Amino acid sequence: MSTRPRLVATDLDGTLLGSDGTVSPRTAQAVARVEAAGVPVVIVTGRPPRWLAAVAEQLDHRGIAVCANGAVIWDMRTGRIVESDPLDPSVLAEVTSRLRAELGEASFAVEYGESFTHEAAYPVRWARANPQVSVGELADLLDQPAVKLLVRHPSYGPDQLLAAAQALLGDSVTMTHSSYDGLLEISAAGVTKATGLARVAASHDIEPEEVLAFGDMPNDLPMFAWAGRSVAVANAHQAVLDVADDVTGSNAEDGVAAYLEPLFP
Repeated sequence: MSTRPRLVATDLDGTLLGSDGTVSPRTAQAVARVEAAGVPVVIVTGRPPRWLAAVAEQLDHRGIAVCANGAVIWDMRTGRIVESDPLDPSVLAEVTSRLRAELGEASFAVEYGESFTHEAAYPVRWARANPQVSVGELADLLDQPAVKLLVRHPSYGPDQLLAAAQALLGDSVTMTHSSYDGLLEISAAGVTKATGLARVAASHDIEPEEVLAFGDMPNDLPMFAWAGRSVAVANAHQAVLDVADDVTGSNAEDGVAAYLEPLFP
């Protein structure tokens, strides 16, 4: 990209956020300079909206976020969901039935955007005393549309679990991962970070070739393929490093800020 982008898109965890999970002062300043130049900065993350309040505050509630790997568009200024593209309950039932039949140790959780329900066997990696989080039987998880289905398996790595699920489910849903353990993220067919970002870009009359995107994990690959220029942080998954147009410093080194500073001095 020889000219300044008209839109900057960035993943959060492992990319924009530091090792402590926060926006550093340097990165916050870089984002502010981009926005001050009239260029929107769009957060494009696997996180649901309920995990974004602290980040929105650190970024002074600027802009729009594409959440749940493209299934939700969330206004960071108002804290409201603008659009969503969820999985239908019938699809949830079919997918969980087939995965359980073939991967018997799999456990499931569903993300609704502003709440989360999981099976008792599903290992939750945060404090359980949370009013947005509940435990239920599998049937309870499937009785309403969900923006993301999550699958954990105790003995599969993330790439292995993704390959097994793709072989079983094909393109009936969209599958990806953004972790280093056996966690699979499933969205409605065709829903990716790229489709969510494309909606936001279109609302600004911005073409893909005018977009600069940052990321680190396989769920960023569709966004990298769509954007005019893709930049991986140095700590990225090898699949992301392999396709990126450029590589910047790691998230611990404020790599996104370092890349943006010469473009927006």
